[in-house]
Amino acid sequence: MHKDQPIHHGSLEHLLPPSWKTQITAWLAEDTPSYDYAGFVVGDHPRTATLWGKSAGIIAGIPFFTEIFRQCGCEVEWHAKEGSYINRPKDGSGKTKVATVTGPARGLLLGERVGLNLLARCSGVATVSRDMLLSLRSAGYEGILAGTRKTTPGFRLVEKYGMLVGGADTHRMDLSSMIMLKDNHVWSRGSITDAVSAAKMVGGFALKVEVEVQNEEEADEAIAAGADVVMLDNFSGEGVKVAAKSLRQKWKGKREFLIEVSGGLREDNVFDYANNDIDIISTSAIHQGTPHVDFSLKINQEKVQTS
Repeated sequence: MHKDQPIHHGSLEHLLPPSWKTQITAWLAEDTPSYDYAGFVVGDHPRTATLWGKSAGIIAGIPFFTEIFRQCGCEVEWHAKEGSYINRPKDGSGKTKVATVTGPARGLLLGERVGLNLLARCSGVATVSRDMLLSLRSAGYEGILAGTRKTTPGFRLVEKYGMLVGGADTHRMDLSSMIMLKDNHVWSRGSITDAVSAAKMVGGFALKVEVEVQNEEEADEAIAAGADVVMLDNFSGEGVKVAAKSLRQKWKGKREFLIEVSGGLREDNVFDYANNDIDIISTSAIHQGTPHVDFSLKINQEKVQTS
C-alpha cells in the first residue's frame, strides 16, 4: 500500500457524514417495500454465512456492508482489511474467504443482495482507481489522479468512497464544494472574466474557482481573472503538453494556479497526457462503467431440524 493514498492516513469511515446510515435504510426499503415473503419461509433461526471473494480486486466499502447487516440484525467479522487486495486462491477453489456474517436467517437474506451490490460496485471503483494510479506512477507522473461528478444518482457517496480507497482524489463532491465554471456558465454569463469575478464575489476566500477552457487563450483569460484552477478540456495529448508548458513559463512568478486536464481520458490513452506540468488528471473512467469485483454470500450448510 503506497503512502500517497488516503487510506494510509486513517480510517475512511471517519469521513462519512451523519446521514450515511439513513441512505442504507432507504436502500433496504427499496429492496423490501412491503412483505418479505421469502423471509417468512426461512424464519429467524440463527445462521452463519460466509462472504466469498470470487475475483481479484481491492476490497472497498466495508463500513457500508457492515451497516447493512447491522440494520438487518446481523454481525460481520472481517477477515480482510479495507483497501487490501484479494487474489484468486491457488488451491483451485476460485474464491477467498473475506468475512463471516452471523444472525437470523431472514436478516442474512434481507441484507444479502443490497450488501453484495454495494461491495461489488465500490470495490470495482477502488480497483480501477488503484490500477490507473499505479500505472501513472510507474510512468513517472507525480500529480493527482481524480474522478469526476459523473456518478450514479443516489450512490455518489459510495463511488467517491471507492475512489479514495483506491488512492484517487474525489474531485469536488458536489456543486457546493468548489465553483467550476464550464462552457455553459461562461456562455450564459458572457465572458470568462465576468464569470470568474461573479464567482469570487459569492465564493469568497473559502472556495476555489476552476474554469474549463478550450484553448490557451481562454486559459490566459481565466488565469488573469484570478482562477485557481484551469481545466484543459478535450485537448489532444500533444496539445496538453504544449499548452501546459507555455502557461507555466508565461505566468511564472505572476500567478499561482493549478492545471487540470480532462475529457475522454481512459486507461488506453491517459499516458499521452501524463506530464508533470499537469497538476491533476481527472477522468470518469475510474468510476463509470467499471467492472465489478465479484462476491457471493453463502449460508453455511448445517443440519436443520424441521418440525
